Amino acid sequence: MVINQVSTNISEVQLIRAARDDPQAFDRLYRQYVTAVYRYCFAQTSCPTEAEDLTASIFLAAWEALPRYGGRGSFAAWLFGIARRKCADFHRRHYRQHEEGLDTAVALPDPDLMAPILEQRTTQQEIMACVQQVIQNGSPDRREALYLRFWGGLSVHETAVVMRKSEAAVKMLISRMIAELKEKCIHHA
Repeated sequence: MVINQVSTNISEVQLIRAARDDPQAFDRLYRQYVTAVYRYCFAQTSCPTEAEDLTASIFLAAWEALPRYGGRGSFAAWLFGIARRKCADFHRRHYRQHEEGLDTAVALPDPDLMAPILEQRTTQQEIMACVQQVIQNGSPDRREALYLRFWGGLSVHETAVVMRKSEAAVKMLISRMIAELKEKCIHHA
């Protein structure tokens, strides 16, 4: 999935310059990227309300920081850099707020009782649940690369810029996550 681009890079640069002083120009940038940013936030939170709140805070931060945007690299990579930091802040706050006691563990299902259910994973819904679990339990870097690339709609280059990694490293992270998903969710279904 590729983010809808303004007709040329030159027009996007002009739009960014105009957006520094003109809320209507910023609104065009917002409309261009809001769906991708929301998808990225939803992938990070699994909650529509939280994703909407994060999306709003990301665009507010982008609006406030736009005068400092130097134009180095793509606007999408810069915007998703903000999104990545806001989502990390969200997870830090969420982690602190949702500490559970040991009593909660008593209510969890016995893994031995779950084995027959897991062996019968044949429907698309079950495979998707597996995918979600593997992604959530996977390496944070792999998960982040996958979210930025596929949910955020960034190119490999833009993902590399946001993650401050080489393009080869990003490709490897994505490749390994996809291989893990295939191994755990498709070949064992």
